[in-house]
Amino acid sequence: MEKISEEKLEMFKDLFTSIIDNVSKVVVGKRKEIELILASMLADGHILIEGVPGVAKTLIARSIALSLELDFKRVQATPDLLPSDFIGTNIFDPVKKEFKFVRGPIFTNILFVDEINRAPPKTQSALLEAMQERQVTVEGVTYRLERPFIVIATMNPVEVEGTFPLPEAQVDRFLAKITIGYPDIFETVEILKRIDRIMDMKIDAVASAKTVLEAMELVKRVRVEENILKYIAMLIQAIRNSQYVRLGPSPRGAIAIYYLARSIALINGRDYVIPDDIKYVAHSALIHRVFLKGEARLTGVSVDRVVSDALSSVEVP
Repeated sequence: MEKISEEKLEMFKDLFTSIIDNVSKVVVGKRKEIELILASMLADGHILIEGVPGVAKTLIARSIALSLELDFKRVQATPDLLPSDFIGTNIFDPVKKEFKFVRGPIFTNILFVDEINRAPPKTQSALLEAMQERQVTVEGVTYRLERPFIVIATMNPVEVEGTFPLPEAQVDRFLAKITIGYPDIFETVEILKRIDRIMDMKIDAVASAKTVLEAMELVKRVRVEENILKYIAMLIQAIRNSQYVRLGPSPRGAIAIYYLARSIALINGRDYVIPDDIKYVAHSALIHRVFLKGEARLTGVSVDRVVSDALSSVEVP
């Protein structure tokens, strides 16, 4: 594997810092969350964001898209949403006397699906198929989705009325799950100070789609040594062996850590992964891939705790 030059590493490190700083002009705090979203995008993966209303989920996604000069479309999921509302449909042209395919919002770079669990199962399935295959098929005709194509979906953890929870196998299709919590006291004060400026502020692009694609190719050249690979495997095994776990992460969980760790390494200006990269991404890569036994919930044990226990117990290389 060809080594990445120091000049290129430094250039991309500065670029990612500029992107994060640019988004931080309108988003107070949440630096790690922004970094993990970028890491998922560099790994060509989709992101599931969980958080209560009003914690800037849409603002973060839109600001990242603007910073990268990527096409951004937003869909609000509702119980009557149809697959064609995402994909598009054939409409008859009376002048040409033929059907014309009208593209839906899925033909974009970043598709933001707000409250995906409000969409009915058939629509969820159509979207997740497009996420996996990077293509859609309408009446026998296949349309490729332009790269980069990233889905950022949100879920409200509080409301359950009028929702259709994503099956475990479908949630597993998201490379990372990122939880966005409430701002602390100091961040809330800063939001109030900035609120008038934030509403009027324009986010300028600091990168381009071409740069994003170049970075996505560069990530594939980030080295992961054998001892780091073993560390990932041991973490996965430790979680599977936990007394609280009903269903542990599949190999897809190990792959998610691998992909995200390489992206974080590049964001930090390195062409090699270190154990701290694994620790940094482990929760986001695994919390939606671990399912606990009933007694674990009754005793107050969370998936976060199970992942943290594994990180504490597995020897660091």
